[in-house]
Amino acid sequence: MQIGFIGLGRMGLNMVTRLQRGGHTVVAYDRSADAVARAGAAGARGVSTLETLVEALSPPRAVWVMVPSGEPTESTVSALGRLLSAGDAIIDGGNTNFHDDVRRAQVLGAKRLEYVDAGTSGGIWGLQEGYCLMVGGKPDVCKWLEPIFLTLAPPDGYLRVGDHGSGHYVKMVHNAIEYGLMQAYAEGFELMHESEFKIDLGAVAGLWNHGSVVRSWLLELAARALAEDGDLAGLEGYVEDSGEGRWTLHEAIDRGVPLPVTSAALFTRFRSRADNPFSERLLAALRNQFGGHAVKKSS
Repeated sequence: MQIGFIGLGRMGLNMVTRLQRGGHTVVAYDRSADAVARAGAAGARGVSTLETLVEALSPPRAVWVMVPSGEPTESTVSALGRLLSAGDAIIDGGNTNFHDDVRRAQVLGAKRLEYVDAGTSGGIWGLQEGYCLMVGGKPDVCKWLEPIFLTLAPPDGYLRVGDHGSGHYVKMVHNAIEYGLMQAYAEGFELMHESEFKIDLGAVAGLWNHGSVVRSWLLELAARALAEDGDLAGLEGYVEDSGEGRWTLHEAIDRGVPLPVTSAALFTRFRSRADNPFSERLLAALRNQFGGHAVKKSS
Protein backbone atom coordinates (compact mmCIF):
# COMPACT_ATOMS: atom_id res chain seq x y z
CA MET A 1 0.00 0.00 0.00
CA GLN A 2 1.16 3.58 -0.65
CA ILE A 3 1.24 6.02 2.27
CA GLY A 4 2.57 9.46 3.05
CA PHE A 5 4.34 9.86 6.38
CA ILE A 6 4.99 13.16 8.16
CA GLY A 7 7.29 13.29 11.19
CA LEU A 8 10.54 11.32 11.19
CA GLY A 9 11.62 11.49 14.82
CA ARG A 10 12.63 8.52 16.95
CA MET A 11 9.28 6.76 16.52
CA GLY A 12 8.39 8.08 13.08
CA LEU A 13 11.55 6.94 11.33
CA ASN A 14 11.26 3.47 12.86
CA MET A 15 7.65 3.26 11.72
CA VAL A 16 8.64 4.23 8.18
CA THR A 17 11.35 1.56 8.26
CA ARG A 18 8.88 -1.07 9.46
CA LEU A 19 6.42 -0.10 6.72
CA GLN A 20 9.12 -0.29 4.07
CA ARG A 21 10.19 -3.71 5.30
CA GLY A 22 6.54 -4.77 5.13
CA GLY A 23 6.41 -4.03 1.42
CA HIS A 24 4.59 -0.67 1.51
CA THR A 25 5.58 2.39 -0.51
CA VAL A 26 6.28 5.36 1.76
CA VAL A 27 6.64 9.02 0.80
CA ALA A 28 8.24 10.74 3.79
CA TYR A 29 8.48 14.36 4.93
CA ASP A 30 10.02 16.15 7.89
CA ARG A 31 11.17 19.73 8.44
CA SER A 32 14.65 18.30 9.05
CA ALA A 33 16.49 17.52 5.81
CA ASP A 34 18.71 15.09 7.73
CA ALA A 35 15.66 13.15 8.92
CA VAL A 36 14.34 13.00 5.35
CA ALA A 37 17.73 11.69 4.21
CA ARG A 38 17.60 8.95 6.86
CA ALA A 39 14.13 7.96 5.67
CA GLY A 40 15.51 7.78 2.13
CA ALA A 41 18.28 5.50 3.33
CA ALA A 42 15.59 3.25 4.83
CA GLY A 43 13.95 2.94 1.41
CA ALA A 44 11.30 5.66 1.52
CA ARG A 45 10.97 8.45 -1.02
CA GLY A 46 11.95 11.61 0.83
CA VAL A 47 10.38 14.94 -0.12
CA SER A 48 11.01 18.51 0.99
CA THR A 49 7.47 19.95 1.21
CA LEU A 50 3.95 18.88 2.10
CA GLU A 51 2.86 19.88 -1.39
CA THR A 52 5.39 17.51 -2.94
CA LEU A 53 4.28 14.73 -0.61
CA VAL A 54 0.64 15.09 -1.66
CA GLU A 55 1.58 15.27 -5.36
CA ALA A 56 3.64 12.07 -5.04
CA LEU A 57 0.68 10.03 -3.77
CA SER A 58 -2.02 8.47 -5.93
CA PRO A 59 -5.68 9.04 -4.94
CA PRO A 60 -7.22 8.01 -2.70
CA ARG A 61 -4.31 9.18 -0.56
CA ALA A 62 -3.50 8.21 3.02
CA VAL A 63 -1.16 10.36 5.10
CA TRP A 64 0.10 9.43 8.58
CA VAL A 65 0.96 12.38 10.86
CA MET A 66 3.52 11.60 13.60
CA VAL A 67 4.55 14.99 15.01
CA PRO A 68 4.37 16.42 18.56
CA SER A 69 0.86 16.94 19.93
CA GLY A 70 -0.70 20.37 20.14
CA GLU A 71 0.12 23.10 17.64
CA PRO A 72 2.53 21.03 15.48
CA THR A 73 -0.17 18.42 14.85
CA GLU A 74 -2.93 21.02 14.51
CA SER A 75 -1.06 23.05 11.89
CA THR A 76 -0.02 19.93 9.96
CA VAL A 77 -3.56 18.53 9.83
CA SER A 78 -4.91 21.95 8.79
CA ALA A 79 -2.35 22.21 5.99
CA LEU A 80 -3.18 18.73 4.75
CA GLY A 81 -6.86 19.63 4.85
CA ARG A 82 -6.15 22.34 2.29
CA LEU A 83 -3.97 20.14 0.07
CA LEU A 84 -5.80 16.82 -0.01
CA SER A 85 -8.85 15.90 -2.07
CA ALA A 86 -12.20 14.26 -1.33
CA GLY A 87 -11.77 10.62 -0.36
CA ASP A 88 -8.24 11.08 1.02
CA ALA A 89 -7.48 10.18 4.65
CA ILE A 90 -5.39 11.69 7.45
CA ILE A 91 -4.19 9.41 10.25
CA ASP A 92 -3.00 11.09 13.44
CA GLY A 93 -0.69 8.72 15.30
CA GLY A 94 0.52 11.18 17.95
CA ASN A 95 -0.76 11.80 21.47
CA THR A 96 -3.68 14.05 20.62
CA ASN A 97 -6.49 15.02 22.99
CA PHE A 98 -9.56 13.06 21.90
CA HIS A 99 -11.71 16.20 21.92
CA ASP A 100 -9.51 17.56 19.13
CA ASP A 101 -10.06 14.37 17.13
CA VAL A 102 -13.82 14.77 17.22
CA ARG A 103 -13.55 18.40 16.11
CA ARG A 104 -11.09 17.63 13.31
CA ALA A 105 -13.19 14.77 11.99
CA GLN A 106 -16.16 17.12 11.67
CA VAL A 107 -14.15 19.88 9.97
CA LEU A 108 -12.45 17.50 7.55
CA GLY A 109 -15.66 15.58 6.95
CA ALA A 110 -17.25 18.76 5.60
CA LYS A 111 -14.56 18.63 2.90
CA ARG A 112 -15.24 14.91 2.35
CA LEU A 113 -11.85 14.06 3.83
CA GLU A 114 -11.48 11.07 6.15
CA TYR A 115 -9.84 11.25 9.58
CA VAL A 116 -8.55 8.43 11.77
CA ASP A 117 -6.99 8.72 15.23
CA ALA A 118 -4.45 5.99 15.96
CA GLY A 119 -3.21 5.76 19.52
CA THR A 120 0.28 4.31 19.15
CA SER A 121 2.30 2.59 21.86
CA GLY A 122 5.70 1.02 21.46
CA GLY A 123 8.25 3.79 21.81
CA ILE A 124 11.73 3.27 20.44
CA TRP A 125 11.27 -0.52 20.59
CA GLY A 126 8.45 -0.54 18.05
CA LEU A 127 10.66 -1.24 15.04
CA GLN A 128 11.65 -4.57 16.53
CA GLU A 129 8.58 -5.47 18.60
CA GLY A 130 5.79 -3.72 16.66
CA TYR A 131 3.39 -0.98 17.76
CA CYS A 132 0.20 -1.51 19.71
CA LEU A 133 -2.45 0.46 17.77
CA MET A 134 -5.74 1.71 19.23
CA VAL A 135 -7.66 3.12 16.28
CA GLY A 136 -10.76 5.31 16.07
CA GLY A 137 -12.66 6.12 12.88
CA LYS A 138 -15.26 4.92 10.41
CA PRO A 139 -15.28 1.13 10.02
CA ASP A 140 -14.89 1.20 6.23
CA VAL A 141 -12.03 3.70 6.35
CA CYS A 142 -10.19 1.70 8.99
CA LYS A 143 -10.69 -1.44 6.89
CA TRP A 144 -9.15 0.34 3.88
CA LEU A 145 -6.13 1.34 5.99
CA GLU A 146 -5.84 -2.01 7.73
CA PRO A 147 -2.80 -3.21 5.74
CA ILE A 148 -0.84 -0.31 7.26
CA PHE A 149 -2.06 -1.04 10.78
CA LEU A 150 -1.37 -4.76 10.50
CA THR A 151 2.19 -4.14 9.30
CA LEU A 152 2.97 -1.71 12.10
CA ALA A 153 1.41 -3.85 14.83
CA PRO A 154 2.59 -7.20 16.20
CA PRO A 155 0.15 -10.13 15.98
CA ASP A 156 -3.12 -9.15 17.73
CA GLY A 157 -1.68 -5.68 18.36
CA TYR A 158 -4.22 -3.68 16.34
CA LEU A 159 -7.85 -2.93 17.20
CA ARG A 160 -10.43 -0.48 15.93
CA VAL A 161 -11.88 0.57 19.27
CA GLY A 162 -14.68 2.87 18.08
CA ASP A 163 -15.56 6.10 16.29
CA HIS A 164 -13.54 9.31 15.94
CA GLY A 165 -11.66 10.13 19.14
CA SER A 166 -11.93 6.68 20.68
CA GLY A 167 -8.44 5.63 19.62
CA HIS A 168 -6.75 8.50 21.42
CA TYR A 169 -9.18 8.14 24.33
CA VAL A 170 -8.07 4.54 24.88
CA LYS A 171 -4.42 5.58 24.44
CA MET A 172 -4.94 8.34 27.03
CA VAL A 173 -6.21 5.82 29.58
CA HIS A 174 -3.39 3.44 28.59
CA ASN A 175 -0.82 6.11 29.42
CA ALA A 176 -2.52 6.96 32.71
CA ILE A 177 -2.28 3.31 33.73
CA GLU A 178 1.37 3.43 32.70
CA TYR A 179 1.89 6.36 35.11
CA GLY A 180 0.57 4.27 38.00
CA LEU A 181 2.54 1.16 37.10
CA MET A 182 5.80 3.07 36.84
CA GLN A 183 5.15 4.87 40.12
CA ALA A 184 4.48 1.59 41.94
CA TYR A 185 7.70 0.06 40.60
CA ALA A 186 9.65 3.21 41.48
CA GLU A 187 8.40 3.25 45.08
CA GLY A 188 8.98 -0.46 45.65
CA PHE A 189 12.51 -0.36 44.31
CA GLU A 190 13.29 2.77 46.32
CA LEU A 191 12.29 0.95 49.50
CA MET A 192 14.58 -1.96 48.64
CA HIS A 193 17.36 0.49 47.75
CA GLU A 194 17.12 2.10 51.20
CA SER A 195 16.77 -1.15 53.16
CA GLU A 196 19.35 -2.63 55.52
CA PHE A 197 20.04 -5.37 52.98
CA LYS A 198 22.42 -5.06 50.05
CA ILE A 199 19.94 -6.10 47.40
CA ASP A 200 20.91 -6.35 43.74
CA LEU A 201 17.94 -4.45 42.34
CA GLY A 202 18.66 -5.40 38.73
CA ALA A 203 18.72 -9.07 39.70
CA VAL A 204 15.41 -8.73 41.55
CA ALA A 205 13.82 -7.02 38.56
CA GLY A 206 15.04 -9.89 36.38
CA LEU A 207 13.81 -12.45 38.91
CA TRP A 208 10.30 -10.98 39.03
CA ASN A 209 9.96 -11.39 35.28
CA HIS A 210 9.97 -15.17 35.71
CA GLY A 211 6.65 -16.35 37.11
CA SER A 212 5.87 -13.34 39.32
CA VAL A 213 2.43 -11.72 39.17
CA VAL A 214 4.12 -8.31 38.76
CA ARG A 215 6.13 -9.30 35.67
CA SER A 216 5.81 -6.90 32.71
CA TRP A 217 7.70 -5.21 29.89
CA LEU A 218 8.16 -2.15 32.12
CA LEU A 219 9.85 -4.41 34.65
CA GLU A 220 12.11 -5.78 31.91
CA LEU A 221 13.11 -2.18 31.13
CA ALA A 222 13.71 -1.55 34.84
CA ALA A 223 16.00 -4.58 34.96
CA ARG A 224 17.88 -3.22 31.93
CA ALA A 225 18.32 0.24 33.48
CA LEU A 226 19.39 -1.13 36.87
CA ALA A 227 21.88 -3.53 35.30
CA GLU A 228 23.55 -0.54 33.65
CA ASP A 229 23.61 1.59 36.84
CA GLY A 230 22.31 0.02 40.04
CA ASP A 231 22.10 3.36 41.87
CA LEU A 232 20.94 5.33 38.80
CA ALA A 233 23.59 7.82 39.85
CA GLY A 234 23.84 9.27 36.38
CA LEU A 235 20.24 10.51 36.39
CA GLU A 236 18.37 13.32 38.10
CA GLY A 237 14.98 12.62 39.64
CA TYR A 238 13.18 14.94 37.23
CA VAL A 239 10.15 13.43 35.52
CA GLU A 240 8.16 15.14 32.76
CA ASP A 241 4.62 14.34 31.68
CA SER A 242 3.30 14.46 28.12
CA GLY A 243 -0.27 15.45 28.95
CA GLU A 244 -2.27 12.23 28.94
CA GLY A 245 -2.31 11.95 32.74
CA ARG A 246 -3.77 15.45 33.03
CA TRP A 247 -6.37 14.76 30.34
CA THR A 248 -7.33 11.51 32.08
CA LEU A 249 -7.90 13.29 35.39
CA HIS A 250 -9.98 15.99 33.67
CA GLU A 251 -12.13 13.26 32.14
CA ALA A 252 -12.38 11.44 35.47
CA ILE A 253 -13.55 14.62 37.22
CA ASP A 254 -16.14 15.24 34.49
CA ARG A 255 -17.38 11.64 34.85
CA GLY A 256 -17.12 11.48 38.63
CA VAL A 257 -14.74 8.52 38.50
CA PRO A 258 -12.14 8.29 41.32
CA LEU A 259 -8.57 7.79 40.10
CA PRO A 260 -6.41 8.08 43.24
CA VAL A 261 -3.43 6.16 41.84
CA THR A 262 -3.24 8.23 38.66
CA SER A 263 -3.62 11.43 40.69
CA ALA A 264 -0.79 10.50 43.03
CA ALA A 265 1.47 9.43 40.16
CA LEU A 266 0.91 12.66 38.23
CA PHE A 267 1.40 14.90 41.27
CA THR A 268 4.59 13.02 42.14
CA ARG A 269 5.91 13.95 38.69
CA PHE A 270 5.08 17.59 39.39
CA ARG A 271 6.95 17.38 42.70
CA SER A 272 10.00 15.82 41.01
CA ARG A 273 10.56 19.07 39.11
CA ALA A 274 10.55 21.33 42.18
CA ASP A 275 13.77 22.50 43.81
CA ASN A 276 13.23 23.49 47.45
CA PRO A 277 9.45 23.89 46.95
CA PHE A 278 7.49 26.59 48.75
CA SER A 279 5.09 24.12 50.42
CA GLU A 280 7.91 22.35 52.24
CA ARG A 281 9.46 25.65 53.29
CA LEU A 282 6.10 26.64 54.75
CA LEU A 283 5.84 23.32 56.58
CA ALA A 284 9.24 23.93 58.14
CA ALA A 285 8.20 27.48 59.08
CA LEU A 286 4.97 26.31 60.73
CA ARG A 287 6.73 23.65 62.81
CA ASN A 288 9.20 26.30 63.93
CA GLN A 289 6.40 28.76 64.77
CA PHE A 290 4.20 26.48 66.87
CA GLY A 291 6.80 24.18 68.40
CA GLY A 292 10.13 25.90 68.11
CA HIS A 293 11.40 23.03 66.01
CA ALA A 294 14.75 23.53 64.35
CA VAL A 295 14.87 24.68 60.75
CA LYS A 296 17.61 24.54 58.17
CA LYS A 297 18.44 27.96 56.80
CA SER A 298 19.04 28.36 53.08
CA SER A 299 22.54 29.42 52.06
